[in-house]
Amino acid sequence: MSAAYGMAGVLLVVVATVLIGVLGVRISRTTSDFYVASRTVTPLRNASAIGGEYLSAASFLGIAGLILAYGADMLWLPVGWTGGYLVLLVLVSAPLRRSGAYTLPDFAEARLESMAVRRVASVLVVLISWLYLLPQFQSAGLVLRTVTGAPVWTGGVLVAVVVAVNVWVGGMRSVTLVQAFQYWMKLTALTVPLVFLLLAWRSDGAPGLSSEAPPRFDDRTTVAVETAVTVDVTTSTQIVVDGRLDGRAYDHVPLTLSPGRHHIDKDASITFPAGADVPHVSGGPVTTDRQWAMPLDGREHSLYATYSLILATFLGTMGLPHVLVRFYTNPDGRAARRTTVMVLSLLGAFYLFPALYGVLGRLYTPELLMTGRADAVVLTLPGRLIGGVGGDLLGALVTGGAVAAFLSTSSGITVSVAGVLAQDILRGGVRSFRAATLLALVVPLGLAIAARSLAVADVVGLAFAVAASTFCPLLVLGVWWRRLTVPGALAGLVTGGLLAGTAVIVTIAAGPPDGFVGAMLAEPAAWTVPIAFTVMIAVSWCTPGRVPPGTARMMVRLHTPESLDVDRGTWRPKRV
Repeated sequence: MSAAYGMAGVLLVVVATVLIGVLGVRISRTTSDFYVASRTVTPLRNASAIGGEYLSAASFLGIAGLILAYGADMLWLPVGWTGGYLVLLVLVSAPLRRSGAYTLPDFAEARLESMAVRRVASVLVVLISWLYLLPQFQSAGLVLRTVTGAPVWTGGVLVAVVVAVNVWVGGMRSVTLVQAFQYWMKLTALTVPLVFLLLAWRSDGAPGLSSEAPPRFDDRTTVAVETAVTVDVTTSTQIVVDGRLDGRAYDHVPLTLSPGRHHIDKDASITFPAGADVPHVSGGPVTTDRQWAMPLDGREHSLYATYSLILATFLGTMGLPHVLVRFYTNPDGRAARRTTVMVLSLLGAFYLFPALYGVLGRLYTPELLMTGRADAVVLTLPGRLIGGVGGDLLGALVTGGAVAAFLSTSSGITVSVAGVLAQDILRGGVRSFRAATLLALVVPLGLAIAARSLAVADVVGLAFAVAASTFCPLLVLGVWWRRLTVPGALAGLVTGGLLAGTAVIVTIAAGPPDGFVGAMLAEPAAWTVPIAFTVMIAVSWCTPGRVPPGTARMMVRLHTPESLDVDRGTWRPKRV
């Protein structure tokens, strides 16, 4: 894709985002406007905004990349991310809105009447949100580098600046308008190019995937490696190397690449002959197309990893701070339920398309399997299948959709983090909210620049695992179990946070080790969530005298319809 077309797509989305955000300045005046849009957002607009912020880089780029690399097993990601809203609808959406809180820490303090629980919840909100922001910034760098060749850090900086402007000037009202627009932008950016890609696939004879062979290069292909990778080679291949391979420098030198493991340094390029098997990143993608097409085949400990992934995605949604804050913007619990039903429809429509991009990528962009950049498949396919001006225009549209994904999700996360920082660290109010916005963005931006690049959907999956291990037990038990105590809540939050957090740190910092221990660290939800629930319940049973005195009144408030005359005003945190 031409760099000019790519930049045009980026700039159009950025300008539209800023202009729509400025509209929020005209109607954002009070603290309630900034935090929860004065609780006046209609279900359709709120559902569009939730779809906008929920469909992050992991949804727009990451799912297609993982399906390209791992195949059928990754179809659980869109299923789980959509099904998580069904769990949210059934268990907590309406009671959470009736609580009258602004943020998750507000709810934790209101339900348990404890500043200690509030502080722990605040720390977890910030950490989960920063973990979620990290891949957004890294993916923004990937997009700008792919379409323009700009340094990787520029994408994250661009997203951070635009988000800061929108959130700083208009708060939740601006963010709601921006995210509602960006959902429909992302849906269009995936749907329109896919129509042309499928037509091109049909005109190419509608090729399928062979059952036993690995992906192969159809033509003589030069693969540029932008970051150092280690690849596994299955068959001896004649190649031409320009750069460093296995520690030695070559200048367009022909040689034989023997079977085994090889290290390719940054900025090297390797030319493969037509018909050569595509090397795969070590320890990563499945090798043959049969393994790719069959669930639970080709990956180590795939059964455990699949069930753990399902648990994380279904339960993690209710623990995402930037998602839950949306339910505080509804006028009442009934509107919150309607919003959730609409979200299920919008997400279901969107998630039909990334899987098709992954399948087409397996056919037409197999070189991404050896570069470690499978997330770029959505950006690469229009230029590969269509080409010419048409391919450039479709590529610009996809690029704009990717930028919309980064901006919308980053905006929602920033609002949730800024709300917590403003209330719990600063003095509260609009001025503190604006100052907290900058802090909410600077830390994950620095981490994104310094940390090693990871698959965006993998990092988001880890954020879901942490959320499922902490806020899911707190919300489910807090809404439905009267005997939850302050020590029980604290013990469960700390245990789940430490266990899941340790797995995240190990996975991001050094990569999980081999074997079953590595699978448990890469997908921790299957053991961290049950432990967190067990600890929270067991400690509560052992401390029956620590049930908050206002539990009965709060439970009535959570479960009584708004139509009845119940004292509901907006809950305010106690400062002690």
